[in-house]
Amino acid sequence: MPVLTRRNLVLLRRRARRGVALRSWVRGSEVAIVALAALIGGAVGLLAWGMGAAARGLHMLLFGIGPQFRLSSATFVPSWRLLLVPMLGGLALFALNLALKRWRPKPPVDPIEANALHGGRLSLTDAAVVGVQTILSNGVGASVGLEAGYAQAGGGIASRLGTAFALRRGDLRVLVGAGTAGAIGAAFDAPLTGAFYAFELVIGTYSIGALFPVIASAVTATLVARGLEAGTYAVESVAPSVVDNALYPLALLLGALCGLAAILLMRGVASTEALLSRAIPSAALRLMLGGLCVGGLATVSTVALSAGHGALHLAFITETPARLVLLLIVVKALASMVSVASGFRGGLFFASLLIGALGGKFFAALVAMAAPPGPDPLVMALVGMSAFGAAVIGAPLAMTFLALETTGSLAVVGLVLAAVAVAGLIVRRLFGYSFATWRFHLRGESIRGAHDIGWINDLTAGRLMRRDPRSVPEAMELAAFRAAVPLGAATQVVLLDADGRYAGIVAVAEAHAAPPETATLAELARHQDRVLLPRTNVRDAMAIFEAAEAEALAVVDGPARRVLGLLTEAHLLRRYGEEVEKRRREETGIGPG
Repeated sequence: MPVLTRRNLVLLRRRARRGVALRSWVRGSEVAIVALAALIGGAVGLLAWGMGAAARGLHMLLFGIGPQFRLSSATFVPSWRLLLVPMLGGLALFALNLALKRWRPKPPVDPIEANALHGGRLSLTDAAVVGVQTILSNGVGASVGLEAGYAQAGGGIASRLGTAFALRRGDLRVLVGAGTAGAIGAAFDAPLTGAFYAFELVIGTYSIGALFPVIASAVTATLVARGLEAGTYAVESVAPSVVDNALYPLALLLGALCGLAAILLMRGVASTEALLSRAIPSAALRLMLGGLCVGGLATVSTVALSAGHGALHLAFITETPARLVLLLIVVKALASMVSVASGFRGGLFFASLLIGALGGKFFAALVAMAAPPGPDPLVMALVGMSAFGAAVIGAPLAMTFLALETTGSLAVVGLVLAAVAVAGLIVRRLFGYSFATWRFHLRGESIRGAHDIGWINDLTAGRLMRRDPRSVPEAMELAAFRAAVPLGAATQVVLLDADGRYAGIVAVAEAHAAPPETATLAELARHQDRVLLPRTNVRDAMAIFEAAEAEALAVVDGPARRVLGLLTEAHLLRRYGEEVEKRRREETGIGPG
């Protein structure tokens, strides 16, 4: 063991001072945070390439396809592979999950949840777990995409780096958003899509302060992925530069249909999951059955397999009869629902794009039957892709920019924006969740987006209460109370019963003004049944105060009703206002001065 000499001690102190100075500079410099985001983007672009290459390698190995083909558009995969690989893949995923559960029993926290509840704190270990699970699920043909793994990796790297530099809560949340922006930008070769995915889903708001790091990460990650020729989920299409204004009513109608269909898909996933859980208690059997169902659907069409980017490419460049398009929509929707519900890890991001594009083509075909020659199927496919994607994912501007970066056509973007707005409005009013937040809802989490509500849950009655409230027995005579607690000594006094439990609150001024016939304090007691628990958060506490019309409430420890402290409404509102103002400054980038 090396001896700690005076010289070594001096060197260690110098290094510590340099580390502190570096962290202080990064915390206080907007340029440093942008540079950090660009560094994260480069790492995420490399990871996106690696994860995509790993999944495609599994496709080639397990399904016997060549490197020039995509699994979802392959036409020559033997039936025994289609049935066997997803089923055994489900068993392999169960074994992996079992091993991971012993090593990492806590379920992973995803970037949306981390930014909403935990101030942007994510684990790199969770990123590795989700990454391996999504690669295996996608690699064995389950109808899920890698976007969950990409976003988890980007958010995990950003959180670890931000924590190392001791970034403030607001800056850390922005950096996690920047990491996911880089992940989605690299995945789709679309930096603006990645940036607005981060703003809408992970950060929860748009601000000038967040713009620069998010764009830096998205652009850097996309450039790295291009340099490596990742081509993970790149969507390529050509659209007309001019569109007829008569297409706008059709786009609005298609958007409405996409919104309704997206609600059916999301509810279908939840219903299928509940049905499988009740019917098949064994997780291993559920995964194997899910894999077998996907394989059976793949014998009808390989569009059921994997994310579907090969099938989406074909949807844009080929003409397909309406009857076949409808069959492909049903096959992909069923495969996606079964894959997610049975336990395969991944998202519906790309599957929703494919289902939407096929739905747009089918819609164009129906209109052509009713009023030939009908709209351009390619334009309707782009509109359907974006509208259905926005309805499921909950990121309307991200989907609009995906259409723009896919086609380069501003004319088509106008149609897309109209359809996306209608689809999003319908889902918001009739359903209220995106797919990610719907999954949180099913788990019992009160998360409807990435807006920072973690500080609300942290700001509890137990933290805000005064821990030494004045208390007296409820049987105390009024005269004795007036002598013991003169006016000005306290505002509110807690009453205790004979067993020392909470029995109500008495206002000191009211006790001194009480008529002579009042014998004991118990006659003046208020709010006997209105109390706060230590874990009651600030918003719930405000609702309780309003319902009770109280100026102060006792904080008790539950059924035992032992008094822990006293909280006044004035103090609660003041602390809440201070925290709201603090979060507003963080979001807008305005300093405390």
